[in-house]
Amino acid sequence: MKWLFKLFVKGLFKLVYRVEVQGLEHYHAVDQTEQPLLIISNHVSTLDGPLLDLFIPGETTFMVDASHTEKWHERFILNMSHYFTVDLHSPYAAKHMIEELKQGKQCMIFPEGRITTTGSLMKVYQGTAMVAQKSNAAVLPVNIGGAVYSRFSYLDGTKFAFMKRFWFPKITISLQPAEKIKPALGLKGHAKHQFLNQQVFRLLRDGGYYGSVKKQTIFTALLHARSAYNKHETCVEDVNKQSLNLKKLTLASIILGKQLHRVLGDESRVGLMLPNVSGMPASFFALQAYGHVPAMINFTSGISSIRSACQTADLKSIITSQRFVDAFELQPLVDELSEQIQFIFLEDIRAKISGLDKLMGLMTSAKSLQGHHKDPQSEAVVLFTSGSEGVPKGVVLSHQNIVSNVEQIHSMLNLLPGQQLLSALPTFHCFGLTAGMLWPILKGAKVFMYPSPLHYAIVPEMVYQTNARYIFGTDTFFGGYARKADPFDFYSIGALIAGAERLRPETQELYAQKFHQPIYEGYGVTETTPVLSVNIPTAYKHGSVGQFVPGVEYRLESVPGIEEGGRLFVKGPNIMLGYFMPDNPGVLLPPKEGWHDTGDIVDVDIDGYVWIKGRAKRFAKIGGEMVSLTAVESYINEASPEGHHVVVAVPDERKGEQLVLVTDDTNLSRRTVMDAAKATQVTELMIPKTVILVEKVPIMGTGKTNYPEVQKIADRHFTS
Repeated sequence: MKWLFKLFVKGLFKLVYRVEVQGLEHYHAVDQTEQPLLIISNHVSTLDGPLLDLFIPGETTFMVDASHTEKWHERFILNMSHYFTVDLHSPYAAKHMIEELKQGKQCMIFPEGRITTTGSLMKVYQGTAMVAQKSNAAVLPVNIGGAVYSRFSYLDGTKFAFMKRFWFPKITISLQPAEKIKPALGLKGHAKHQFLNQQVFRLLRDGGYYGSVKKQTIFTALLHARSAYNKHETCVEDVNKQSLNLKKLTLASIILGKQLHRVLGDESRVGLMLPNVSGMPASFFALQAYGHVPAMINFTSGISSIRSACQTADLKSIITSQRFVDAFELQPLVDELSEQIQFIFLEDIRAKISGLDKLMGLMTSAKSLQGHHKDPQSEAVVLFTSGSEGVPKGVVLSHQNIVSNVEQIHSMLNLLPGQQLLSALPTFHCFGLTAGMLWPILKGAKVFMYPSPLHYAIVPEMVYQTNARYIFGTDTFFGGYARKADPFDFYSIGALIAGAERLRPETQELYAQKFHQPIYEGYGVTETTPVLSVNIPTAYKHGSVGQFVPGVEYRLESVPGIEEGGRLFVKGPNIMLGYFMPDNPGVLLPPKEGWHDTGDIVDVDIDGYVWIKGRAKRFAKIGGEMVSLTAVESYINEASPEGHHVVVAVPDERKGEQLVLVTDDTNLSRRTVMDAAKATQVTELMIPKTVILVEKVPIMGTGKTNYPEVQKIADRHFTS
């Protein structure tokens, strides 16, 4: 009778939870006559055990902590399956499971040992890795999606009162290929156990990505978010107190998009030049809905750079706002470019939207629009490299690039529906577009959009007022916030995430002392949509930029003269379609065989953590030796943490190149730099020969140092 009852329950689960199982071929690929099978899974609700028992083939034996058999309903559910009880904190628990596996039984462990109370992966206990290794089992990772939003999860109504939970959310069960857990050669004791445990953690973490990522367009991802989360909850808000929920954002995309489409006609790529306000996501998704490709214009880069960007991407029109143009004093730019570019003002477009247009928008099926039917691998967005080391290029990202990177970010950082993120990073910066705007919207969360990251006194106050859980920034921006913020402004923050430029140890120490908050450093480039790696609370190494996000392959190529690390090449679902080059406008130059050369010199340790050594272009060759300009800046920053210091190289007749320090610190001289070098015991080659004092070191709108301008300052010093 038990099998009949289980058959009934399975049918009921299929009916009410619309259970979808993906990747069963990975289960069948394991030959259990040759090796035992150990199933591992994330643990998000009390439904997890029955789900796995009902929908994973074979007869599974569960290891259950004795504390989970005390209530009658727990025992009732467990009696439908094969299980044995243990004390999870006892060393004999693992021994019992190893014996079961060696007897040929198909076994299952929840490596977290408890149901998540954060909504994401929690601490992984070492016992699972030891069981897998000592039994020589094939480890089959499973991800349970959707059940965390059910009323059977452990997200209590106090801490997560903002999140609406459901009785019957859609549940997916995703299986990934089985792997063996193996130690690295030479590791012993605690280091060996840590290494094995990291493998289990990675399988579970990556399972969250592979179980969630879909082949779809950005507009389809918006429609999925509207159906999967509470469409009436605010998802976008700005400093003008304009807000949108997922329902209104979708409707705005349809109505505004139709009007824009009438003006644009068959134009494929369209410039989008707006600040961080609610009109930005509305305009972005409006273009996506009707198949147009937004080209994100950096309005801080100047007339010549914007003209170059328009030519490179073959743009004929730019969408902007007259109110924005007036507020940011951009009218001279508009006047200058109007001969070549048509400027479309949103105020004019909105004035043409009639009541009938709104009614027709309500009646239009979003799934009938071109944006829903485009090839996910087709062009979706064009961004422009910052030009921090040369002429800006157009970076072409596909729909799949962006959707994949959103899921890659989500597998690393926990963001629940309804939680707040504050984004002051501009959306013409890929970090601001993907992580700052699209990630929260497409995952049912909420983003407060602030128009400028340079308002150092206001941004921390807005973090405080909005109870933000996350804020993104660069080292430059975080340094500015620290000088102005009250020690309590970041009380609600779960994580401050830094990227785009190197995070100085001095900035980290300042946040630890003043705000009692760590800054989690990540790494990425525009060409990778942009996130490649990031430190997270459950996987962190101080000084690194974290582990690679799921799905990324990498290789390091040796560079003559550089002993540690190599030049980083990456491949994966978030790697761009290719470049538009200034000398060949509108013609796509794809990365060779899918591999992108980051131009960065990095090292990757045995645990998979990435350590940035510097950019290949930021090395000087002095007397035949390669010197890292970043390393030179590091010891100078230690001596003067309040200043902004940039080291560049200029030609030298005797030694090939010489170092020049450009700084805004009036107390720095070559004598103090030499003292700092002596204190840190660096070689004489790493001491700048010249110190140039400037009122302000040039930076870009993205927060990065403007290296070409700094180089010009140094060059002028020697030619004047």
